[in-house]
Amino acid sequence: MFLAMVFLKGAVSEVHTVGDELQWNTGANFGSWSQKYNFSVGDILVFKYVKGQHNVYEVTEATYRSCNGSTGVLATYESGNDQIELDQAKKYWFICNVGGHCLGGMRFFIDVKEANSTNIRPPTPQSEPLPPPPPASSCATIYVFDGWSFWISLFAFGVLLQL
Repeated sequence: MFLAMVFLKGAVSEVHTVGDELQWNTGANFGSWSQKYNFSVGDILVFKYVKGQHNVYEVTEATYRSCNGSTGVLATYESGNDQIELDQAKKYWFICNVGGHCLGGMRFFIDVKEANSTNIRPPTPQSEPLPPPPPASSCATIYVFDGWSFWISLFAFGVLLQL
């Protein structure tokens, strides 16, 4: 049962709102946003923005680099609530083609992996790491006796000497 849950977890799609709470707007750092996540085939990108103020173009790498949406456009979206399924393992490039927005930072690319591939990022530490354990010592362990245990041990030792 546990193994089935592990395998099924890898097959579950994720829904990513582009820009998180900032959404698809000027002023967001989409390069940083896209690096926070691992994208797999079947995941869905949701672009939320005010219709008419922005758009989403899926473009070629050359168009992404030039920010010139007159060529190299693979798909266009303009609804204000665009949902794009990542249906292939490949690199995807997205821009906003409204004048100056792409050059102003409204662009990003992602590298989508197969759904069953291992693309898990290690969790970021939430607190300071624990100190390392003390080094192993080659010295003998010294036992400290306190209270009655000392006197009982001394008495037992004395009895043994008498035998």
